[in-house]
Amino acid sequence: MRVPRAVSPCLRSSFGLFAGAILSTALLSSAQAQGVTPPPAIVAAKKVMICADIGSPPLSFYKEDGSLVGAEVDLGNAVAKQWGVTTEWKYVIFDDIIPALIARQCDMIMSELYDKPKRREVVDFVDYLNSSESMVVLKGNPTGVKTLDDLSGKKVAVQNGTTVQSLIEDENKKLAGESKAPAQIVVFPKDTDAFQALRVGQVDVYGTTVKTAGYYFTQAPDLFEIAGEPFSRTVIGAAFRKDEKDLEGAFAQALDAVRKDGTYMSILKTWGIERDAL
Repeated sequence: MRVPRAVSPCLRSSFGLFAGAILSTALLSSAQAQGVTPPPAIVAAKKVMICADIGSPPLSFYKEDGSLVGAEVDLGNAVAKQWGVTTEWKYVIFDDIIPALIARQCDMIMSELYDKPKRREVVDFVDYLNSSESMVVLKGNPTGVKTLDDLSGKKVAVQNGTTVQSLIEDENKKLAGESKAPAQIVVFPKDTDAFQALRVGQVDVYGTTVKTAGYYFTQAPDLFEIAGEPFSRTVIGAAFRKDEKDLEGAFAQALDAVRKDGTYMSILKTWGIERDAL
C-alpha cells in the first residue's frame, strides 16, 4: 500500500496563496457582475464599513424595533449592492467622525457631512444630496407664505440654534430697513414641539430643513406642505481617505448607476426629500 507523502511547508504555503487568489478572483467576478468594480479589499471583506452619527431622521435612525433605517442607509445599501457586498454601519459621534475615518475605523462616512473646503483639506468627497432650508405651513398654505420676504408680521417657529433661525434673523434686519414688520421668531428646543405649535395654529410657519420637513410629511402627509422653493442650499457628500482614490471612484461609479436605474430618486421619495436631490 502506498503511503501518502507529507506536503512540504513551502508547497502548503504556495497552495494557500493560489487558493486565496482563486477566492479573491471569484469574489471580484461576483462584484463585477453587479456592474461596478469595488476595491479588492472591500471584495475580500464582503462588506463596506460606514461611519455615521446615527440618529438623524430621515437620514439614519433606529426604529422602535431596533432596525436601522433612513435615506442615507438605503443609499449606502444600494451602493453596496452595486459592489456585490453588504454594509456594516458603525455609530460614531459627529465630532469624532472624520478622525475615526482617518484612523481606519471604517471605510467611508455617510452622515449628513457637508462638503466644505476646510474638510476637503483632510478628506475627499463624493456628493450625493443637497441640504436645503424650507418653510413648512399647514396644508393649503392659508397664510400665503412663499418667500422669506412674506414672513413679515408672521409667527415663525424655529429650532434653537439652527441655520434657518439665523437666516430669519438676517431677514428681519432687511425687513426693518424696508420699514416692514419683522417676523416674530418663536424658538423651540425640539422639532416635535415646533411642528405641534404649527399644527394647533400657535405659529404660522415653521422654518426647518427639507430633510426634517420630509420626515414629518411621511408621518402626517395630510397636515403640512412646503411653502415656496427651498433656499440656502448646501451639499452633503460621502467622505473618503485621500489615499483611497479607488474606493472614492468606485463609490462615484456606483452612485451614478443607482441614479440611472431610478433607485436614487425612489429612495428620496420614500423619505419625502426628493426636493433635495442632487
